[in-house]
Amino acid sequence: MQTRPLGSTGLVVSALGLGGGPIGHPDLDEGAARALIDHALERGVTLFDTARSYGESEARLGRALAPHRDRVVLSTKVGYGVEGHEDWTGPCIVAGVQRALRVMGTDRVDVAHLHSCPAHVVEREDVLRAVDDVLASGDVRVAAYSGEEEDLAAALRTGRFGVIQRSVSPWDQRGVRGADPGVGVLAKRPLANACWLPLPHDASPDRVEYRHRFEAMGIERGDWPEVALRFAAYAPTVTCALIGTGSKDHLDHAIDAVERGPLDEALRRELEARFDAVGQGWRGVI
Repeated sequence: MQTRPLGSTGLVVSALGLGGGPIGHPDLDEGAARALIDHALERGVTLFDTARSYGESEARLGRALAPHRDRVVLSTKVGYGVEGHEDWTGPCIVAGVQRALRVMGTDRVDVAHLHSCPAHVVEREDVLRAVDDVLASGDVRVAAYSGEEEDLAAALRTGRFGVIQRSVSPWDQRGVRGADPGVGVLAKRPLANACWLPLPHDASPDRVEYRHRFEAMGIERGDWPEVALRFAAYAPTVTCALIGTGSKDHLDHAIDAVERGPLDEALRRELEARFDAVGQGWRGVI
């Protein structure tokens, strides 16, 4: 697995990271979750991204990665969901970091994201002071922000965030060209909710949006999972593409795709040209 520096943070991560949402899903038992994490390690994955809202994901990752702690990067989200604290306040952020440390059984969170909070929150004095405090204490190595558009721009203006997480795919290309190379970029949603597949009757708004974009770009292929992953993993300034899966086979397919390297230049240019032609008004999908 290719590794890359995560911006200017001093951390080095694999080109593909494992998103922890499925790991915490109740349909995946403890043994299967552990086997998946162990398999990811064997295949060279070193970045694991989780969140407070992913069920048992933080705890399962903490237990499975404890013997390998110094060679992996643990990323989670804070700022909400802490008992006794109002969401998106300074005390909630500090308490959220302490909670994550306990749940994951670790002495530091390598990357702690503020997840999609709006600009007026991320710019607030108590929030920025809390970010400074958890960095100064060593409980967090790098502060990060997950989000899009104006809110992401506001977060970067504060100068606190060394990593960002944003949507990157052939159907979500805003912002990855010409971004600051000193900021590590984690590409979420690289498969864009498998938008090449027909929509189910109960499709969520984000799936509907991506399907609309897929149809508008009008490119038909039979190998979209590989194309999308390679596009995201090798997009300008992207450090690591995140794939969320509970299946070892799906993870293997994703790793194999990324290991094949960048897309053919003609295909990459076609995807960019079609996006530029029809997608100038498309905002990043949270």
